Amino acid sequence: MKKLLTVLLSLTVMTCAVLPCFTVNAEEELFSKEQIEYYKNLGLQGTEINVYNWGEYIADGSDGLMDVVSEFERLSGIKVNYTNFENNENMYAKLTGGGVSYDVITPSDYMVERLIDEGRLLKLDYGNIPNMKYVKEDCQHLYFDPQQEYTVCFNTGLTALIYNKKLVKEEPKSWKVLWDEQYRDKVLMFNNSRDAFGIAQSILGQDFNTENEQDWAKAAQLLAEQKDKVNPVYVMDEVFNLMESGEYAFATYYSGDYLLMIENNEDLGYCFPEEGVNLFYDAFCVPDCAQNKAGAEAFINFMHEPNVAFDNEEYIYYASANAAVEENEESSLYKNTAVYPNPMPKYQCFKNLPQNILEVQNSLWSKVKSGKLGESNKREEKRIYVISSVLLIIVILILIYRFIRKKQTEKEQDISEFYSN
Repeated sequence: MKKLLTVLLSLTVMTCAVLPCFTVNAEEELFSKEQIEYYKNLGLQGTEINVYNWGEYIADGSDGLMDVVSEFERLSGIKVNYTNFENNENMYAKLTGGGVSYDVITPSDYMVERLIDEGRLLKLDYGNIPNMKYVKEDCQHLYFDPQQEYTVCFNTGLTALIYNKKLVKEEPKSWKVLWDEQYRDKVLMFNNSRDAFGIAQSILGQDFNTENEQDWAKAAQLLAEQKDKVNPVYVMDEVFNLMESGEYAFATYYSGDYLLMIENNEDLGYCFPEEGVNLFYDAFCVPDCAQNKAGAEAFINFMHEPNVAFDNEEYIYYASANAAVEENEESSLYKNTAVYPNPMPKYQCFKNLPQNILEVQNSLWSKVKSGKLGESNKREEKRIYVISSVLLIIVILILIYRFIRKKQTEKEQDISEFYSN
């Protein structure tokens, strides 16, 4: 018995000694010797970077995909402090509120443009980002960074209308269905101002970047009408669980996310509404508060290693800016029309807005969500109705008074003429 235990113990010790070797070798197989040497030779071991990214926006080791952050840490020796934001506005508030330091952020197009205009981004050293060679030409020199100085595009995508086939009577073609009262309490709406306003602006035929305050007021009024009619629930990442539950008829979100949702609910469908959608770009940037710019550029470069970008797309389900990924026939999204539509639907892009328009937009959005815009309009309509009614009554009384006075005058004249005769 003791001999058997001794043998078992020896085998256990040998197994434990060998397993780490197998593990390291298995990990190294993910990358070529050249890739491994590149990150090792950066000499950034022991440093840290703070990465601020969208939620659910990087492969995390689930579903057989690589854990991107862990792999970067292993190859580079850089510790990554990774946190998420829900929308561009929250990211901007945190970034500009002070007391924080981020090395890599991933804002969307219009927010990149705003950060550049305000001098809040550092110019990149593309010599530290050799994988820029993989970024598609149509994802370079974009309108928000025409000189290609501050950004490396990560992903691109489109807004879409997602619907539950069991709860919707017919396939939708227009954003207007989100105002249909038969779907009251069954609508999930964007919980960020630009995307929400973009839907209303599409219906109204407006420019997404209009500088006419009256246009924004009209769009806000339309959103207030929606709140009164269907009582939408404003969400972001919560949309996944809520739409997959089958309780809601419609959701506004991004087309790639539809593909993730149908994995848990096959009754879902999507469309690009005929009025038009938003085409967005998300890009890696280094803010001016960065403490480790070299580490940030190493991380950005790593995100465009073809095998890393491939796993990220398989996890995120947005169109990759990496040409090697889009052209890879092994991709589950290869030529998928929800992610790579052909032809492209009608679309507009968001751009940075002047400060006065941003303030108008934020004020109107707060009123829409709180219901005050709809309530104030109802109060104004009621006030106008009351005033109009009072004026009408006064006019009627005046007319009646004049009629009575006329009759009295005629009667007095008749009596006077009678006595005269």
